[in-house]
Amino acid sequence: MPGTDPGEAMRVVAGELPDFPYLPELPDRGPGADLTGRTAALLVDIPAEVTPRGWRIAGHPGRDLARARTMLSSDLDVMEEVLDGFRGPVKIQLCGPWTLAATLELPRTLNVAIADPGAVADLTASLAEGAAAHVAEVAKRVPGARLVVQFDEPALPAVAGGEVPTASGLSRLRAVEAEVLRERLAQVIASTGKYTVVHSCSTAVPFGLIRTAGADALSFDLSQLRRGEEDAVAEAAEAGLGLLTGVAPAVPAPGAGPARPAQGPTGPGDGSAEARQAAERVIRLWHRLGLPLETCPDQAVITPACGLAGASPDQARAALTRCREAGSMLAELIEETGDEPR
Repeated sequence: MPGTDPGEAMRVVAGELPDFPYLPELPDRGPGADLTGRTAALLVDIPAEVTPRGWRIAGHPGRDLARARTMLSSDLDVMEEVLDGFRGPVKIQLCGPWTLAATLELPRTLNVAIADPGAVADLTASLAEGAAAHVAEVAKRVPGARLVVQFDEPALPAVAGGEVPTASGLSRLRAVEAEVLRERLAQVIASTGKYTVVHSCSTAVPFGLIRTAGADALSFDLSQLRRGEEDAVAEAAEAGLGLLTGVAPAVPAPGAGPARPAQGPTGPGDGSAEARQAAERVIRLWHRLGLPLETCPDQAVITPACGLAGASPDQARAALTRCREAGSMLAELIEETGDEPR
């Protein structure tokens, strides 16, 4: 989410998504609020520090790590206050093991951790332990919540494809074998004991690998989904996995006006025309995947296409509104359209 006020961000999330709120991340606050730094705050016995290039494994805990932990603790305080008495699903996000290994530098070298298989194994074990402790802490603060744990893996396709640059930038680190990718991801997924989502808004996402690693749901940007990948997504859906489908743009297209409530013949319910378009895109996806439409309202979650940190506060709020409205339209639109793709 944009901004630097965790209280305001949490209230916006809870207000716009009353049935499925999440703990927002606010990277505008600087190091420690970013994806890697926020998760580094949870690592067990592996301290980290900030360098001019990003985060690096350190010899001992320092002020960078203390700042990251303080911000996360204050965010949990806010969440506990805003969601007091809440009962239902709540999502929290962490950096996945492969993106963490692709963004956290090794000590005494400029290479990232995936250059050292032993370091990756240690990081994965530390993350698994830290994620389990974090889940327990959130569960204690919001005891009525059914926790959903999302692991963000934007770098997973690059790690799998051998596209992560070396420190010099002149070559690429060797691709990690699929079985190793699966094993490390599965270790972290299993550690939470909760419903898990793996998110990547990149292209060439290894959906089959994510499914076999034990994730309960996939989260992706629909605009990045290529024809050749749809079979893997369909297979995951047929296996019962949830599909968190990114269709609502964080920032409107150039020249697009603000979202307005739909009126008259534009569609069912009180949602905006943009929300209807988002819902229809998900229904068309279901058609292309050959999935029974009656499963769509329960199996699909409509989300922003990717993170909202680059949007303005008004744009971020509008994107969440569109997601909520689009989700509420799915069942009615499916009844209205029947089996005909639109």
